Amino acid sequence: MPSALLTIEVTRSEAGRARLRLTGDLDFDTAPELTEIAEALRQDGCHELELALDGVGLCDSSGLSALVVIHRRGSGPIRLTGVRGQLQRLLDRTGLSEVLDAEAVGARDVG
Repeated sequence: MPSALLTIEVTRSEAGRARLRLTGDLDFDTAPELTEIAEALRQDGCHELELALDGVGLCDSSGLSALVVIHRRGSGPIRLTGVRGQLQRLLDRTGLSEVLDAEAVGARDVG
């Protein structure tokens, strides 16, 4: 069965920052697209990336790997927002929720 289409909507919020809103499945077929877009944004001067993941239905090991690659290749922080369900469990079990600054659905911003 083919992957659900992954849609990535990019919004530049201010100098050096961008928000990527993902909708669909983040998996073997779609993870390379995310890493390419993140790399292009960083090359264009966006060093702080927020990945809004509340629209992600499925994330496999390739999706997790893409998140780690984006984190490691970056010159600034990435922040995951809207993390829920299966993705939250994967991040918690692998310890990546702390490394990647993951914010679960319902968590409130402070400050």
